[in-house]
This record gives sequence, C-alpha cells and structure tokens, in this order.
Amino acid sequence: MRVSKAFGLSLMILVMGSTGLFAADARKQSSTSLLSEFRMGFSAQDPWGPEGNGGSANLTGEILLAKPFTASDLFTSYFIPRPHLGGSLNFDDRTSFAYTGLTWTFDVTPNVFVEGSIGGAFHNGKDKVTDAFSDRQSLGCSPLFRESGSVGVRLSANWSVMATVEHLSNGDACSENRGLTNVGARVGYSF
Repeated sequence: MRVSKAFGLSLMILVMGSTGLFAADARKQSSTSLLSEFRMGFSAQDPWGPEGNGGSANLTGEILLAKPFTASDLFTSYFIPRPHLGGSLNFDDRTSFAYTGLTWTFDVTPNVFVEGSIGGAFHNGKDKVTDAFSDRQSLGCSPLFRESGSVGVRLSANWSVMATVEHLSNGDACSENRGLTNVGARVGYSF
C-alpha cells in the first residue's frame, strides 16, 4: 500500500497536533477559543465511479474553527459559518486531498443537526485522461471546488457522530470534469 508522502505527512501533523486537544477538559476551555471542533472518520472513495472499484477507503480529519463573530439573534447566528480545514488520505494510493472552506450548522432538534459546507481542495489525482494514473479519476485541474453535506447526532455536550457526503469538482473550469464523490461517517469532539 503506497500513500502520497505529502498528504500522509499533512494528515499525520493534523492528527498529532490535535491529540493533545482531546485530553483538554471542556470545562477549562475559554469561550474565546480559536478551535471549535475536531473530527475524524472514514469514507468510501467514489463508490459509484472509477476510483471506487475494489472498495477504496479514506481516513479523514477536519478541524473547525470558532465562528469569527457572533450574533445575538438566534436566527441570524445560523448564517455565520465556521471556517474549516481538513484532509482525506486514500489507503490505496488513489486520489487524496487537502481542503479548506466554510461550514454552516443548523439544529433540527437539540440533538440532531444538518450541515452544509463549501470551499476548495488541492489533490494529488490525475488531471487528464492520458495521465499515467490509470486507477484515478480524471479531475481536470487543481484546485477544485468542494461541497459537503452531513446529518449528525450529538451524543453529549462534546461528542457527535455524523454521516457525510462530499463532492469535488472543477465546475467546468477545466477540460475533464467527472468529479469525485465520497461517502462516510465521522466522529466529532467539540471544545
């Protein structure tokens, strides 16, 4: 199993840098903390496309920052996004990527929430059909647009689980544009 060194190192730094955060006592966290949440999970790589042949899987990690400002009106506060950054490391040496963007979270009930996010992603996949990586989807260029949607359940004040669908595409900005869609589950820890 070969893994891109740059993406492997990036994800390792992300995980190592955040492991100390899990040990922090939530009661001691300041309300002005820069970090809002850390998430880790797994996803199926493009299960309906060429990269999903053979059941390719990814390790995912994401850090959500605190909202840059707050609103006193509950309705208005839903429209203030949290910045995020993350990565998806493929175990079968297929397309891995790092991404950043904005996430909006909406409570359906006190314990159930839905999310949407938009942003951009840099990948190590192939750009054209003629590239040497025959087991990778042709994505046209890098960076790509990234959109995702999640449905989650809060298990406690700090822990949550969520199902996520994400899609990467160049939005017809480049020649090839099938895109890449991943489906997975993540566990989140809120600070």
